[in-house]
Amino acid sequence: MVPALIMAISASALGSALASQYWGGLLPCVLCIYQRWAYVAAFTFALAGFGLMKSTPKLLRAAIAMAGLSFMGGSIIAGFHVGVEQGWWQGFAGCHVPPLDPTLTPEQMRAQLLASEFVACDQIPWSMFGVSMAGYNALFSAAFAAATLIAAWKLPRQGA
Repeated sequence: MVPALIMAISASALGSALASQYWGGLLPCVLCIYQRWAYVAAFTFALAGFGLMKSTPKLLRAAIAMAGLSFMGGSIIAGFHVGVEQGWWQGFAGCHVPPLDPTLTPEQMRAQLLASEFVACDQIPWSMFGVSMAGYNALFSAAFAAATLIAAWKLPRQGA
């Protein structure tokens, strides 16, 4: 039951991110992509746990705990992203405008920038109630991490 729920949560989060990208037109920045990988990892650990449900309770607990740690990592990345959006700190090199060739004319530079699909990490393309997508992801991922780690802790131990 727990692995299936983790897989459903991860698939829903990834589906929402992809829908906002492809149907909503919100292109992801590099930190948005990193946040997605946390859900891929949680899904993968839950899938492994799903296969271990009947055979090895100790490994099932470990797989669920790893999914919880994946959610926690996603929350940390999302929290870092919020800090970049708010200007509390700078993002990684991939978060900033790529270097332009100084020999280009201003028109050529502008055309090069417009032709690229670069998205700056400090821009907030969507928010609700003053909270960005990264902010909501930080909150939800932290809640998923807590719930998943508690579930792993409460699973019956082998031989108990």
